[in-house]
Amino acid sequence: MQEKRRHQRISFDDPQPIRLGHRGERAVGELENLSLGGLMFRTTLTLAVGETVGCEFRVFESPLIDLPAVVVSRIGDGLYGARFQAGPMSQHLIEDAINGAIGKGKATILSIHSLPGGKVLRVAGALTATARNDFMHGVERVGVAEIDLSGVTLIDSDGVSMCADAVARYGVRAERRSPCVEAVWRP
Repeated sequence: MQEKRRHQRISFDDPQPIRLGHRGERAVGELENLSLGGLMFRTTLTLAVGETVGCEFRVFESPLIDLPAVVVSRIGDGLYGARFQAGPMSQHLIEDAINGAIGKGKATILSIHSLPGGKVLRVAGALTATARNDFMHGVERVGVAEIDLSGVTLIDSDGVSMCADAVARYGVRAERRSPCVEAVWRP
Protein backbone atom coordinates (compact mmCIF):
# COMPACT_ATOMS: atom_id res chain seq x y z
CA MET A 1 0.00 0.00 0.00
CA GLN A 2 2.95 2.30 -0.59
CA GLU A 3 1.42 5.57 -1.79
CA LYS A 4 2.35 5.93 -5.47
CA ARG A 5 -0.25 8.54 -6.33
CA ARG A 6 0.83 11.97 -7.42
CA HIS A 7 -1.72 13.47 -5.03
CA GLN A 8 -2.95 11.98 -1.77
CA ARG A 9 -6.66 11.28 -1.67
CA ILE A 10 -9.07 11.95 1.13
CA SER A 11 -11.89 9.59 2.02
CA PHE A 12 -15.11 10.70 3.64
CA ASP A 13 -17.04 9.15 6.53
CA ASP A 14 -20.16 10.33 4.73
CA PRO A 15 -19.97 10.54 0.91
CA GLN A 16 -20.60 14.06 -0.33
CA PRO A 17 -23.31 14.83 -2.91
CA ILE A 18 -22.15 15.61 -6.44
CA ARG A 19 -24.07 16.85 -9.48
CA LEU A 20 -22.93 15.53 -12.84
CA GLY A 21 -23.58 16.45 -16.43
CA HIS A 22 -22.81 14.37 -19.51
CA ARG A 23 -24.08 14.78 -23.10
CA GLY A 24 -27.12 16.74 -22.00
CA GLU A 25 -28.02 14.36 -19.17
CA ARG A 26 -27.89 15.44 -15.55
CA ALA A 27 -27.64 13.22 -12.50
CA VAL A 28 -26.76 13.35 -8.85
CA GLY A 29 -24.26 11.02 -7.26
CA GLU A 30 -21.95 10.54 -4.31
CA LEU A 31 -18.38 11.74 -4.03
CA GLU A 32 -16.44 8.80 -2.51
CA ASN A 33 -12.96 10.32 -2.39
CA LEU A 34 -11.06 13.34 -3.65
CA SER A 35 -7.53 14.48 -4.41
CA LEU A 36 -5.98 17.50 -6.08
CA GLY A 37 -5.84 15.46 -9.27
CA GLY A 38 -9.22 13.77 -9.38
CA LEU A 39 -12.11 12.06 -7.67
CA MET A 40 -14.07 8.84 -7.33
CA PHE A 41 -17.84 9.03 -7.55
CA ARG A 42 -20.99 6.91 -7.82
CA THR A 43 -23.69 7.77 -10.33
CA THR A 44 -26.53 6.29 -12.34
CA LEU A 45 -25.07 7.79 -15.54
CA THR A 46 -23.43 5.30 -17.89
CA LEU A 47 -19.96 6.62 -18.66
CA ALA A 48 -17.03 5.25 -20.67
CA VAL A 49 -13.34 5.65 -20.00
CA GLY A 50 -12.07 8.70 -21.88
CA GLU A 51 -15.34 10.65 -21.75
CA THR A 52 -15.57 14.08 -20.11
CA VAL A 53 -18.15 14.71 -17.42
CA GLY A 54 -19.08 17.99 -15.73
CA CYS A 55 -18.75 17.85 -11.94
CA GLU A 56 -20.25 20.23 -9.40
CA PHE A 57 -19.79 19.63 -5.67
CA ARG A 58 -18.94 21.06 -2.28
CA VAL A 59 -16.77 19.44 0.35
CA PHE A 60 -18.87 20.07 3.44
CA GLU A 61 -18.97 23.89 3.82
CA SER A 62 -16.55 24.68 0.97
CA PRO A 63 -17.41 27.03 -1.87
CA LEU A 64 -18.95 25.35 -4.92
CA ILE A 65 -16.38 23.55 -7.08
CA ASP A 66 -17.46 23.26 -10.72
CA LEU A 67 -15.12 21.71 -13.29
CA PRO A 68 -14.81 19.04 -15.97
CA ALA A 69 -13.15 15.68 -15.39
CA VAL A 70 -12.12 12.84 -17.69
CA VAL A 71 -13.23 9.33 -16.71
CA VAL A 72 -10.10 7.20 -16.26
CA SER A 73 -11.59 4.07 -14.70
CA ARG A 74 -14.80 2.22 -14.04
CA ILE A 75 -14.78 0.19 -10.85
CA GLY A 76 -17.88 -1.93 -10.72
CA ASP A 77 -21.39 -0.79 -11.41
CA GLY A 78 -21.76 2.99 -11.29
CA LEU A 79 -18.41 3.72 -9.58
CA TYR A 80 -15.95 5.83 -11.57
CA GLY A 81 -12.53 7.38 -11.17
CA ALA A 82 -11.91 10.65 -13.00
CA ARG A 83 -9.01 13.06 -13.47
CA PHE A 84 -9.69 16.79 -13.22
CA GLN A 85 -9.21 19.26 -16.02
CA ALA A 86 -8.67 22.09 -13.56
CA GLY A 87 -7.17 25.51 -13.82
CA PRO A 88 -5.27 27.31 -11.04
CA MET A 89 -8.40 28.70 -9.35
CA SER A 90 -10.12 25.31 -9.26
CA GLN A 91 -6.94 23.73 -7.87
CA HIS A 92 -6.91 26.36 -5.12
CA LEU A 93 -10.58 25.68 -4.25
CA ILE A 94 -9.99 21.91 -4.13
CA GLU A 95 -6.89 22.29 -1.95
CA ASP A 96 -8.73 24.57 0.48
CA ALA A 97 -11.69 22.16 0.61
CA ILE A 98 -9.40 19.19 1.32
CA ASN A 99 -7.46 21.05 4.02
CA GLY A 100 -10.71 22.22 5.64
CA ALA A 101 -12.19 18.70 5.73
CA ILE A 102 -9.00 17.22 7.20
CA GLY A 103 -8.67 20.00 9.77
CA LYS A 104 -12.25 19.47 10.99
CA GLY A 105 -11.90 15.69 11.17
CA LYS A 106 -14.50 15.12 8.46
CA ALA A 107 -12.18 13.24 6.10
CA THR A 108 -9.15 10.98 6.29
CA ILE A 109 -5.79 10.62 4.57
CA LEU A 110 -3.79 7.44 5.17
CA SER A 111 -0.34 7.11 3.63
CA ILE A 112 2.59 4.74 4.07
CA HIS A 113 6.18 5.95 3.95
CA SER A 114 9.40 3.93 3.94
CA LEU A 115 11.80 5.53 6.40
CA PRO A 116 15.13 4.35 7.86
CA GLY A 117 13.40 2.86 10.96
CA GLY A 118 10.82 0.96 8.88
CA LYS A 119 7.48 1.72 7.27
CA VAL A 120 5.31 4.40 8.86
CA LEU A 121 1.54 4.67 8.47
CA ARG A 122 0.59 8.36 8.72
CA VAL A 123 -2.98 9.31 9.53
CA ALA A 124 -4.34 12.82 8.99
CA GLY A 125 -7.87 13.98 9.76
CA ALA A 126 -10.42 11.54 11.16
CA LEU A 127 -9.52 8.08 12.47
CA THR A 128 -12.87 6.26 12.54
CA ALA A 129 -14.39 2.96 11.42
CA THR A 130 -14.43 4.22 7.82
CA ALA A 131 -10.62 3.98 7.74
CA ARG A 132 -10.53 0.47 9.23
CA ASN A 133 -9.82 -1.50 6.02
CA ASP A 134 -6.94 0.70 4.87
CA PHE A 135 -5.54 1.11 8.38
CA MET A 136 -5.56 -2.60 9.14
CA HIS A 137 -4.18 -3.44 5.69
CA GLY A 138 -1.18 -1.25 6.49
CA VAL A 139 -0.72 -2.89 9.88
CA GLU A 140 -1.39 -6.53 8.94
CA ARG A 141 -0.24 -6.83 5.33
CA VAL A 142 2.30 -4.08 4.71
CA GLY A 143 3.93 -4.51 8.10
CA VAL A 144 4.30 -0.96 9.29
CA ALA A 145 6.62 -0.46 12.24
CA GLU A 146 4.97 2.76 13.40
CA ILE A 147 1.71 4.67 13.19
CA ASP A 148 2.08 8.44 13.16
CA LEU A 149 -1.09 9.91 14.70
CA SER A 150 0.19 13.49 15.01
CA GLY A 151 -2.13 14.66 12.20
CA VAL A 152 -5.33 13.13 13.62
CA THR A 153 -7.96 15.81 14.24
CA LEU A 154 -10.78 13.48 15.36
CA ILE A 155 -10.70 9.95 16.78
CA ASP A 156 -13.62 7.83 17.96
CA SER A 157 -13.81 4.55 19.87
CA ASP A 158 -13.25 2.55 16.67
CA GLY A 159 -10.09 4.53 15.95
CA VAL A 160 -8.82 3.96 19.50
CA SER A 161 -9.57 0.24 19.17
CA MET A 162 -7.63 0.01 15.88
CA CYS A 163 -4.62 1.76 17.44
CA ALA A 164 -4.68 -0.42 20.54
CA ASP A 165 -4.91 -3.55 18.37
CA ALA A 166 -1.97 -2.41 16.22
CA VAL A 167 0.19 -1.89 19.30
CA ALA A 168 -0.87 -5.00 21.27
CA ARG A 169 -1.14 -7.60 18.49
CA TYR A 170 1.40 -6.36 15.94
CA GLY A 171 3.98 -4.53 18.05
CA VAL A 172 3.54 -1.29 16.15
CA ARG A 173 4.92 1.88 17.79
CA ALA A 174 2.53 4.82 18.29
CA GLU A 175 4.70 7.51 19.84
CA ARG A 176 3.56 10.49 17.77
CA ARG A 177 0.03 11.43 18.80
CA SER A 178 -2.05 14.57 18.36
CA PRO A 179 -3.71 16.21 21.39
CA CYS A 180 -7.09 14.66 20.54
CA VAL A 181 -5.51 11.18 20.44
CA GLU A 182 -3.65 11.82 23.72
CA ALA A 183 -6.94 12.82 25.36
CA VAL A 184 -8.60 9.45 24.68
CA TRP A 185 -5.83 6.87 24.29
CA ARG A 186 -2.69 6.11 26.24
CA PRO A 187 -1.15 2.75 25.28
